[in-house]
Amino acid sequence: MKRRKAPAENPAPDENGPANSMERVPSEKRLEFETLLADISARFVSISPEQVDDAIRDALTGIMNFFDIDRISLLRLMPDKSSFIVSHNADVAGQSPYPVETLVPVSVAPYGAGMLQAMRHYSFSTLDDLPEEAATDKRTYAAWRIQSGTYIPIAALSRFEYSLGINSSEKSRNCPEEYIPRLRLLGELFVNALERSRGELSLRESEERLSFAAAAAEAGLWIMEVERGIVWATPKFRELLQFPPDEELSFERFLQSVHPDDRKRFKSLVRQSLQKQEAFELEYRAARQDGSVSWIATRGKPFPGAAGIPERLMGASMDVTQRRQMEAELRERLDEIELLKSQLEKENIYLREEIRTGRGIKNIVGNSEGLQYVFFKIEQVAPTDSTVLILGETGTGKGIVAHAIHEMSKRKDRPLITVNCAALPANLIESELFGREKGAFTGAHAKQMGRFEVAHGGTIFLDEIGEVPLELQSKLLRVLQDGEFERLGSHRTIKVDTRVIAATSRDLQAEIRNGRFREDLYYRLNVFPISIPPLRMRSGDIPQLVQYFIDRFVRKIGRQIKSIPQTTMKSLQEYAWPGNVRELEHVIERAVITSMGPVLQLADRLEHKGPEAKQELPKDLAEMEREHILRTLQQTRWKINGENGAAALLKIHPSTLRFRIKKLGIERP
Repeated sequence: MKRRKAPAENPAPDENGPANSMERVPSEKRLEFETLLADISARFVSISPEQVDDAIRDALTGIMNFFDIDRISLLRLMPDKSSFIVSHNADVAGQSPYPVETLVPVSVAPYGAGMLQAMRHYSFSTLDDLPEEAATDKRTYAAWRIQSGTYIPIAALSRFEYSLGINSSEKSRNCPEEYIPRLRLLGELFVNALERSRGELSLRESEERLSFAAAAAEAGLWIMEVERGIVWATPKFRELLQFPPDEELSFERFLQSVHPDDRKRFKSLVRQSLQKQEAFELEYRAARQDGSVSWIATRGKPFPGAAGIPERLMGASMDVTQRRQMEAELRERLDEIELLKSQLEKENIYLREEIRTGRGIKNIVGNSEGLQYVFFKIEQVAPTDSTVLILGETGTGKGIVAHAIHEMSKRKDRPLITVNCAALPANLIESELFGREKGAFTGAHAKQMGRFEVAHGGTIFLDEIGEVPLELQSKLLRVLQDGEFERLGSHRTIKVDTRVIAATSRDLQAEIRNGRFREDLYYRLNVFPISIPPLRMRSGDIPQLVQYFIDRFVRKIGRQIKSIPQTTMKSLQEYAWPGNVRELEHVIERAVITSMGPVLQLADRLEHKGPEAKQELPKDLAEMEREHILRTLQQTRWKINGENGAAALLKIHPSTLRFRIKKLGIERP
């Protein structure tokens, strides 16, 4: 650079920056500059990593003195491209205006940063030479006492984040254009030296870390002579495999310590390593002399001789038994987490189904005396954790009663898991109820939780319990007694806290007599029985049920039903309803679909029960209870107390029996 007495007038900007001096440099000055560059380059030929930083600063000082300028700096753009740092600096005043070795935001000189990132150098003799878009840069340069300067991007070793900054606190101190390529080469020399020194220092640090890690891990080292098969080993290696200190080791002797199941694979890897001259690594089981089995991790590498043929195989081994055990435990815990995740997903599915179902005691339609007695029984048992057995014909609403019991219990915040035992195939019901392990049977490709596990803390509703196969009933009995079971294909006992509600349309006592149901399981289920009267025994509830179903289906189908003929309602009330409420629901749905006007017209022809059938069937549950108590009293000759009294046969307290006799209007003839 050359001092000028006056700033250049209106310098013309070129494609590389605002202004560049194009004056010719005298040949003797160029020769002096080339000599300086050669001297600097020679210093970096065999320089140690620790000397690179000082050598760069000395070189920058030499360049500064040659050009008679104020300062020269090596700048580096950080990887995030949001800030830069002055890594090396030479300043004639001894103190740089730059914040050296401190991150400086790119936003303080956005124009200059953009030029350098685009690999374009730029120069300015005065701050006025900078274009209008460099207004922020001008303010920054003024704050840093920079009046003129040249900034050159450097590309070396595929790196583009370095730049040289040459500037002065005086105006009209510009760099001749022909010096810029040489200065760029000088910058590349600096960058190459910096990266090389960093690589060497990193390599040293890695070697130190590796040495420290090997010592800390207590790895055993070994060398095998390929031709003779003799193995040299450190004491630590002998300790890993329990070889005596004075025993002469060979490859065959070493193979004897490898577990028989891993021996073939080990020999194959060693042979392949020697043939391809590649490193190998392996984890294998070692059969130690004390009878224990440990896991050993080994890495080896062949080293060729003068003829290029491997002469030695060198490597290191370490005991990784603890890590393998931890990995096994981790896999078990991950399996447990996966099971818990599966449980949460299934619970969410069941909860969504419960929300859609919308069942509860408020959804049980009817006001008959028999139904009111069912409500009374529900309210009695719901707050407890007792097992409930719901008895009733198909379609009477056993599932709705089970939902009502659950929703009124202390477990209502947990899901109610429903299992239709009649809908599950006999060969799958065990895995559905109790879960299975992966590979428990053909097609069991994954571990699965059973319904009892999903219902932990909540309630499980076993609908049609009479359909459970006899061979599975003993396992079900154990869950009811102890809350314990094992998944299919596993010996690990699982404990659950689950309330059981069962339902059946079968006569379980008849099933017991026929050998199709366990008597002990029946008594476990029959802790608190609830009998639901069939629809024919509560015909007074039919008008309310009909209106309930009409309201539901007109919203669903989009019809308007405003009246029900008396003859239609009479026909519905006189029908026997073998399918109970479910059959009535379907009949009303078909009627709503087929009715062409606002008057309900039945699509089904109902066969009415005759007078004889009327007399054979009691009107309601109270009448059935009255007749049963009356027959028992007649059998005991109206004896209430005592061993063979009516109270003992009915299994109720004598005072309760007297209360029921009075309420039902039973009188002794």
